[in-house]
Amino acid sequence: MNWKLIFQLSLFGLIMAFATVSLIPTFLEPVFWVIIFVLSAYIIAKVCTQKYFLNGFMVAIVNCVWITAVHAIFCSAYIKAHPYMTPEKLGMPPSLYTHPREVLIIIAPGFGIGCAIVLGLFSFIAFKIVKKKSVAAA
Repeated sequence: MNWKLIFQLSLFGLIMAFATVSLIPTFLEPVFWVIIFVLSAYIIAKVCTQKYFLNGFMVAIVNCVWITAVHAIFCSAYIKAHPYMTPEKLGMPPSLYTHPREVLIIIAPGFGIGCAIVLGLFSFIAFKIVKKKSVAAA
């Protein structure tokens, strides 16, 4: 695996973590994430020589760590901008209603693994597309 590339691409996640706290509106987040995933998958397909899925998967896992940390640190601002992420709205037990930070930390791995699978698939598909075009051009 290309750990240097994984770390470098995960910086998109760190930037998004701060941007999603209060800068980027909720309805635009998916657009930014799709752009980041497509760009990351393309870079992985161009730079890596093997394990495309795993490299993409690990980029998203590191993204998850960045995002979870930033959202937990800036929990009150994040919840203010994302009211649907409160424990009540997420269907958590009443005992967690006063612990939104802990709830964010609890649910983050699920989102992270889901996104990791998506980015891994994007990376593998990008490899198939990019390599076919490179071979066809030669």
